[in-house]
Amino acid sequence: MKQRAIFSVNSPCNRRFLSAVLLLTFFNFSPLFSQSLKIPERSASARTGEEFAKSIQLLAIEERETEILSEILAGNVPEFLRDLCPLLITNIASGKTNVATFFVAPEYLAVGSDENYFLTPLTPFTAQKIADALGCSLPTRKMVNEIYSNAAVKLTPSPIPPTSAMTTVPIFQQHNETVAQQRAGSLKQFPLGALTAGHKKDLVICRGLKISPGKVAIYGWHQTNGLAIQPLYLGHAASWADYSHGVRLVQKTMMVNGSETTVEKVLADPNLAGLLSDEGTVPQSHYIFSAFPKINVKTAPSTNKVVLGHFQTSLFNEQTMWLTSDHGVRIFINAPSAAQLATLKPMKLIFYALPNGNTIEQTVGKKMQPGDDWHFDIQHIGAQTRFLRERLTNENIIVVYLENSLKAWPAWRKQFGDQAVLEILDKVRNRFEAYEPKIILTGHSGGGSFTFGYLNCVEKIPGEIERIAFLDSNYGYETALHRDKLSNWLKSSEENCLTILAYHDDIALLNGKTFVSAAGGTWGKSHLMKKDFDAQFTFAEKLSADFKKYSALNGRLQFLLKENPEQKIFHTVQVERNGFIHAMLTGTPLENKDYEYFGERAYSHLIQPE
Repeated sequence: MKQRAIFSVNSPCNRRFLSAVLLLTFFNFSPLFSQSLKIPERSASARTGEEFAKSIQLLAIEERETEILSEILAGNVPEFLRDLCPLLITNIASGKTNVATFFVAPEYLAVGSDENYFLTPLTPFTAQKIADALGCSLPTRKMVNEIYSNAAVKLTPSPIPPTSAMTTVPIFQQHNETVAQQRAGSLKQFPLGALTAGHKKDLVICRGLKISPGKVAIYGWHQTNGLAIQPLYLGHAASWADYSHGVRLVQKTMMVNGSETTVEKVLADPNLAGLLSDEGTVPQSHYIFSAFPKINVKTAPSTNKVVLGHFQTSLFNEQTMWLTSDHGVRIFINAPSAAQLATLKPMKLIFYALPNGNTIEQTVGKKMQPGDDWHFDIQHIGAQTRFLRERLTNENIIVVYLENSLKAWPAWRKQFGDQAVLEILDKVRNRFEAYEPKIILTGHSGGGSFTFGYLNCVEKIPGEIERIAFLDSNYGYETALHRDKLSNWLKSSEENCLTILAYHDDIALLNGKTFVSAAGGTWGKSHLMKKDFDAQFTFAEKLSADFKKYSALNGRLQFLLKENPEQKIFHTVQVERNGFIHAMLTGTPLENKDYEYFGERAYSHLIQPE
């Protein structure tokens, strides 16, 4: 490991320190200990802050902090953060003037390089581990005030409206970008390495930690008038870490009256504690945890799965997450492994709105066992997703299953309104924002209503929407509302694809009777859509006894309509027989490769056993 200089006169903080030393020569002040963090040199191949943030975005908090801990202790820390800044303080105790200097990091803890770094909010468990490993402490409230008072760069707090996402990496990144823009305005006058404060709340140590085990103490976020927005607060569990939190490292070794001592000893000494504390002595000057703080989680309705967090499934090495919304919607996210996501390949975020009457577990599918509900064997979106991942190796595919409490999207939209659709999409999309994902909207049966609810809310379909697919689900199509939005979107990019799968449902029989009208079923709606698009696109036709296929825009626009001379019900069969796979691959070189739409299941070996 390359050794750092013990004292660099090029550091803004150390240049200031030299001035302080000159003022304190009458105390025989001679700091012989290192004024830099004892961290390995940063590897030339180390990830930037942005790359690292993307790689941890889907991890559970414990896994996320394990990665941050590993990255920091391996040396992936900006160069400017390593040289410490001295702060000169005095107090009078028992008629004696005490003079001390403690040494603080110029910025909050970060991963990455000087050019691209990511400020890392942490729980006190991980913050304390890092501090211990680097011979450091966390600050007290008084120390935070001293840091702000002496900071060369005082940034204005930039709060983000509180939501459930405030503890997620995308919001961390959003705030990180805001701080970076603020800091850029003063770089010419105060380069990186100058003491900077005001932009985060500090994790602090205080007297209350001894009587409040399992809590985190936070304080700070100073306004330009010098007053802190956040008073000293121990209301959060120790498992809490949101975007506003920062970890400021303070070197344990400090100087008092010309002698070397430690922060811990000073805080325990009644005559000296006032140098660092406005609470008197602090008997417990560190956080104590035997393990990562337990996170209080709920369970998803009707399951034993974890609502917030991730877990690995050993068989297929996938990550999954449960979320809930304010509108009675269960959200199940299935993603590739953390290692796969760390490759930072282009991301496809597929929103799959469930068919009427089905649960997420049934839609994912599994191998049938005696007594199982037949719904577990009619879609197999889980296995079809795995088939896609095996072939789309240059992409990261995330599937978001959406189930509403009414088990019918048309009824749900009537109760909550179309704007709630946007809120659900944003809730999920914000978690993946750093990946800049392309979004796919799809669904089966009544699930198509979710897509139409989205279309009703936007004046123009945005560029992030790359594919829309209706799996026998376009009942809600209306010419006046949807024709122009869809056609303009298709014309706007050669990457955009629209796929419609349907069958001749108006002649299908249930108990000897038809059950949809000629105009209201997917057969009628598909022909209406095709007629609406005829004036704007040139279609190639391929007609057979089994299918009517209409294709335009080099396959980016497709209608695949199943004939039905036997008057059967093919509503779910279209999905089961590789329908989801086909809807995701139309218009690509992989269309009809290794599978056949309406053929035998191409994914049988990928169905989960239970």
